[in-house]
Amino acid sequence: MSSDAKNENVVWHSGRVSYEDRCAVLKQKGLVVWFTGLSGSGKSTIAVELEKMLNEAGKAVYRLDGDNIRCGINSDLGFTDDDRNENIRRISEIAALFQDAGMITLVSFISPFRKMRQFAREKAGEGNFLEVYVNTDLETCMGRDPKGLYKKNISHFTGKDSAYEEPLDPEIILDTVKSTAVECAKQVYDEICRRKL
Repeated sequence: MSSDAKNENVVWHSGRVSYEDRCAVLKQKGLVVWFTGLSGSGKSTIAVELEKMLNEAGKAVYRLDGDNIRCGINSDLGFTDDDRNENIRRISEIAALFQDAGMITLVSFISPFRKMRQFAREKAGEGNFLEVYVNTDLETCMGRDPKGLYKKNISHFTGKDSAYEEPLDPEIILDTVKSTAVECAKQVYDEICRRKL
């Protein structure tokens, strides 16, 4: 059965509460902050620090982490290119829903392919997406190896035998070699504040 056939009897059901209504309750606008980079680059660590900063500032924020999501919603997916694309497709849809609810949503996924990061950007909508490239070289990531993944013989491992396509024009580039996780989080926090959400 084609996907068109599956969806032919589905009709969008509109509500009586708008995006603007939800934002008014939260006193902020929704935003997707998308952290991308190699395994061990520092994406999750920075997102954890940023979540704490935003929460302490009274912002409604939620963090979606790649490994955490693979423990639940995406537990049926492997690490082939097709599975990686489906992983990002699903989380893009979820992040867009959180954004529409008025939440600041922090997404930390390797997300190796530009096409799927663009898909995530389009789902969130113009002006509602902040791509953060955690630009840490492979050698540094392998030296950190916080989960011991680089030492294992894992097939389709991003950066080793599976491609990582660097962002061409991210809103923010972070250097975790020269800056601490807290300093990197503060850099993103300042950009969020600048946007006057």
